[in-house]
Amino acid sequence: MRRTLAAPVAASLAASLVLAGCSAIPGSVTSVDEAEFTNELAIPPLAPSRMVDGTRVFSLVAQEGTTEFRPGVETRTWGYDGSYLGPTLRAERGERVAVEVTNNLDQPTSVHWHGMHLPAAMDGGPHQEFGPGDTWRPTWEIDQPAATLWYHPHPHGTTEEHVYRGLAGMFLLDDDASRAATLPDTYGVDDIPVVVQDKVLDQNGQLDLTDDGGEPGILGNVVMTNGTVGAYQDVTTERVRLRLLNGSTARTYQLGFEDRQMDLVATDGGLLEAPLRLDDIRLAPGERADVVVTMEPGETTRLHSAEPDLGSVAAPFAMGANDAFDVLELRAADELAPSPEPAWEESQHDRADEVREADATETRRFELDENSINGKKMDMGRIDEVAEVGSTEVWEVRSTVQIPHTFHVHDVQFRVLSIDGEPPPPELAGPKDTVYLESGRDYRLLMRFEDYTDPDMPYMYHCHMLKHEDGGMMGQFVVAEPGQEAGAPGGYGPDGHQGDH
Repeated sequence: MRRTLAAPVAASLAASLVLAGCSAIPGSVTSVDEAEFTNELAIPPLAPSRMVDGTRVFSLVAQEGTTEFRPGVETRTWGYDGSYLGPTLRAERGERVAVEVTNNLDQPTSVHWHGMHLPAAMDGGPHQEFGPGDTWRPTWEIDQPAATLWYHPHPHGTTEEHVYRGLAGMFLLDDDASRAATLPDTYGVDDIPVVVQDKVLDQNGQLDLTDDGGEPGILGNVVMTNGTVGAYQDVTTERVRLRLLNGSTARTYQLGFEDRQMDLVATDGGLLEAPLRLDDIRLAPGERADVVVTMEPGETTRLHSAEPDLGSVAAPFAMGANDAFDVLELRAADELAPSPEPAWEESQHDRADEVREADATETRRFELDENSINGKKMDMGRIDEVAEVGSTEVWEVRSTVQIPHTFHVHDVQFRVLSIDGEPPPPELAGPKDTVYLESGRDYRLLMRFEDYTDPDMPYMYHCHMLKHEDGGMMGQFVVAEPGQEAGAPGGYGPDGHQGDH
């Protein structure tokens, strides 16, 4: 059966054609300005912590400020413990952590620990919003492999604005395998956080959040790394580890180097079985990849975003598919300290962490259309799925429309079993919590629900194109004991209204 473009997609395409002019389809209407790489890369500091009764306690403050993206222009931004982005939190598997987050904004917010396995009440989704002047203190035990995770707001209906204004940061986890690995591991020296984002700045240099109806959301002409436009990083070792995070709200990147390959060592949820040599890797919003790059003394190279493969989309030129640009310059010193080849052994937890398809007892199907999942838009008072604690499931996910979508599941790391019945490409073989969905293709995801049960407090699954998330492309699931039914989440009744909020 021939599928026609749905109204929202058709409207977006029509708007893009008007912007471009009717005489011809352009190369791109979402292109990125060329930058001069003259600004030293800002490295988010490691967040201090204190030990209180065996718990590692971090403190964060969400606040307003100004940031100089362009010389001499103060842009109004938000950040944690500063004007833009936030410090990097770091903890070890087996540690109990707590994070005291104070909201100094003039509106409610939340903080979601993206990629973290933790109780639903600590997850920081839309049910854990807290108001101006309030402090939220989630606490949980770290029980998952070493990984590059991140944190960001997740308030109901306004996530895009909060992230776009600057609220985000990394959360690094360590374990026995990562501690013993021969990987660059000196934070800020040869182990570099790289948060890639794009913005639109208006004529006064302020963040422009105007929704022009385009898909999949705001695609900015200014690309920055860790909040630095035209960033360079001095390299003093033969190899450098880049912890890549797509922190954008809508743009997908195809990151690599035009003059060399790189070693992919980890995906969203942790280390691969072995390093994987790649030219580049596609990262949609929310996805992460740890790569190791080899440098020669005195040379310069640039992290580059090639034209991303968005699959079958309706208007590639209007969705970022034709955009290519440099992201970060690496400048090697004339003498470089030696670095070994990346390598690591199995963790003592690997066997217990392993998830097997043969153990799956439930298969669920999810279809993403223009603005809903399985024909339903987000309802805070509705539980869409109930998973049994300890169970292994296969989630079959498909995007039915020709616009970019992703799929993110809270609480778990999943494995991509297949795409259209075929094994996934090797860069998708590692643990994941977010995956880009090429239109019309079937993705089978394997996951296990462990440890935490709460029939009244849900986790989320949703598209991580944040305009789509805010517009209702999100569902809720709870993890329950066998035979236990879902309750009314967070005091919300069947009509989606909260009784005493």
